Amino acid sequence: MRVELTIMKKKCIAGVLLAIMWLGGTAMAEEQAQAAGPSDPVSHQQDQAGGEQSAKAETDRPPPASRADDTQGVTAAMQELLQTLVEQGVLNQDKAGELLQRMEERLHAEPLPKRPPPPADPNVVGVPYVPEFVKDEIANEVKPKLRDDVLQDVLVQAKEERWGFPGVIPWYLRFLKWSGDVRVRVQGDMFANGNAQNIYLNFQKVNNAGGIGKTDNPFLNTSIDRYRMRLRARLAMAAEISEQVSAFMRITTGNSSDPISTNQTLTLGNSSNRYQAVWDQAYLRFEGLYGYTSLKLWGGRMPNPWIHTDLVWDVDLGFDGAAASLNYNLFGLFKPDSAEAPHRDVFITAGAFPIQEVELSSNDKWLYGAQLGTHWETAGQSQFKMGLAYYYYSHITGTLNTIDNKLLDFTAPQSEVKGNTMFDIRNDADPNTNLFALASDYKLANLTASMDFPQLVPLHVIVTADYVKNIGFDKQKILERTGTQVKPRVEGYQLKVSVGRQKIAIHGDWRVTAAFKHLERDAVVDAFTDSDFHLGGTDAEGWILQYEFGLSEKTWLTARWLSSDAIDGPPLGVDTLQLDVSAKF
Repeated sequence: MRVELTIMKKKCIAGVLLAIMWLGGTAMAEEQAQAAGPSDPVSHQQDQAGGEQSAKAETDRPPPASRADDTQGVTAAMQELLQTLVEQGVLNQDKAGELLQRMEERLHAEPLPKRPPPPADPNVVGVPYVPEFVKDEIANEVKPKLRDDVLQDVLVQAKEERWGFPGVIPWYLRFLKWSGDVRVRVQGDMFANGNAQNIYLNFQKVNNAGGIGKTDNPFLNTSIDRYRMRLRARLAMAAEISEQVSAFMRITTGNSSDPISTNQTLTLGNSSNRYQAVWDQAYLRFEGLYGYTSLKLWGGRMPNPWIHTDLVWDVDLGFDGAAASLNYNLFGLFKPDSAEAPHRDVFITAGAFPIQEVELSSNDKWLYGAQLGTHWETAGQSQFKMGLAYYYYSHITGTLNTIDNKLLDFTAPQSEVKGNTMFDIRNDADPNTNLFALASDYKLANLTASMDFPQLVPLHVIVTADYVKNIGFDKQKILERTGTQVKPRVEGYQLKVSVGRQKIAIHGDWRVTAAFKHLERDAVVDAFTDSDFHLGGTDAEGWILQYEFGLSEKTWLTARWLSSDAIDGPPLGVDTLQLDVSAKF
């Protein structure tokens, strides 16, 4: 059973003091025995010079101390010893005073043993003599205190570390680790006065209804400000199956029709006053270490496996499929045994993720991705991360139906927001029916890099840059699909600077972040990018300002301001204010 050094610190000091007292008494007893016993035979063989030196030392030796001097010295030693024990928290001041008074009474009542003269050699250190009853008094007073303190500290540590017998906790609970978080948000969405109205189609609503003419209002809100309270609650469980295999599951608020947002709008007295709980994550993970190479495998619905920002991927987006990451430690080649060696490695991550499985077609929609990157720590402990990724969407574009046929309706996306170039794939004579699909292919080249400068420790300055380009955009193919010439707007970038603590963990921790984002119409798939900036989608640019402050341990406040405008589309300016109180466990 392990007891930490910090628990025993005070007790060790007391023990050392008692040991010194014991050694002091032993040393004096030995000197007395030597003084009373016969002389060392070797001393009779000393030469005359040695005898003269001994005589001179005996002449220079000060006279023996009187009883009053001895009593005064012992009292001073007791006072110093007791004061040390009080300062270390072993005794309180009242108890030390009571103990000193009791020992002084015995000191004056009992005779002191004969004290030998001080050593002749000035290099020999004399230890003050402490009577046996003084040592016994202090030891008897301190030992119960030490025993109780040690027992209490061990019980506290046992409770924190969950010591126990194997049968006390069921085996299936000993391998489980629970975590979660709750976030309460107040959000205001404010629209610019000059915004275009009845222009931006709500493609998701129109496709779900079956056409523009089949909805009461097919357009997005661009003029009426909106204020909401929102909640996000997540509960996660990690199960250690073996040293290399783990299982993870997480449930969260939200709904099954939104692939990104896990927020629940707070309302009262309507049909949605009970929250849905959906499986946000459920996957297996394998981790293996082979020399300087580590391998990770994921399978199921997993968190984002890439180095990324919210330029391409929303922070709450889950990935269904399988991924693998191979990491090679470069520094280990030169100093494999160095525990303080900087972390320097290169990695490659690849994954395949089904987007939509179609029963009557072989053209299932997939996302394939690969990223080559590095994590490089400098001698000054600055952290540099970079990842160059390629994301390929297969069979994601729409295909026009034949006349009065719906066999190709599956080519329309299951989820869309706003921004991407869309076209109607319905081909019938009914003007009220519509089904919109993506016009462009999406093959994304994405470069992400960040640098953490810890020179202002405990504060950090973190600079992050992200750039993406859709190299799959083809004007000729889009013309063939839609009959319309579409100008390529296929680039996006973001620059972010953060100053403050790396993590908001306790009261007083803070971080300030500022970012500028520019995301063109067909740079990324609008359904998977940040759902807060510009209220989701693409064709937007603007600023993001954020302040975080620790309210208490694992509880913090976040104030966030997002201001954006459309780049090429009709005028659309959106300002969003979010005030969050978050707690995790």
